[in-house]
Amino acid sequence: MTSPTRSSIFEDDGKLDLSDFKPKPAPDPTAPSSQEVRAVAERANFRSREASTRTDAAAAPRPQQRRHRTGRNVQLNIKATGETVAAFNRLTQDNRWVAGETLQRALAALRRELGEGRG
Repeated sequence: MTSPTRSSIFEDDGKLDLSDFKPKPAPDPTAPSSQEVRAVAERANFRSREASTRTDAAAAPRPQQRRHRTGRNVQLNIKATGETVAAFNRLTQDNRWVAGETLQRALAALRRELGEGRG
């Protein structure tokens, strides 16, 4: 039986109880094999939690990584409609700009428009 307090690593008083440490019991000989378990799981349409090794996931095109070193290091989070975000992203992609450059150009165009309108 274990004692209710932890044993000190600095004291050796001979009272260390190791009776709970025993070898693991042998596996149950009546337990089904892993192949049998897999067959039952497949018949029951059980979905495994393990990572898929199928190649059909690789068939879907992945978006191209766009990483640029621009010196822009401040994030701007805004709410917009889906249409506005789609138009912004389409403009960015069509011109091969990064999002920060698209924003800078849009702000410059807005400044020009407002400057001309105040005239």
